[in-house]
Amino acid sequence: MSQAPLNIEDLSPQERLDLLERLWQSLRESHQTLPFTDAQRAELDLRLDDLEREGPVGIPWEEVLRCIG
Repeated sequence: MSQAPLNIEDLSPQERLDLLERLWQSLRESHQTLPFTDAQRAELDLRLDDLEREGPVGIPWEEVLRCIG
């Protein structure tokens, strides 16, 4: 038995978000590694190089909480 094709435009915004969440969850539960393109791999390498050279950047979570609290 085949299913009718899904027409995303027929879904409400909430139904679309629910579908998106289910898709992400199915990818997360999959134990297969998603392939990277050469450009993605090069960008990751650049970011790792920056992190090794400069160290972590940003504000510690505890400081953020103090600033907003």
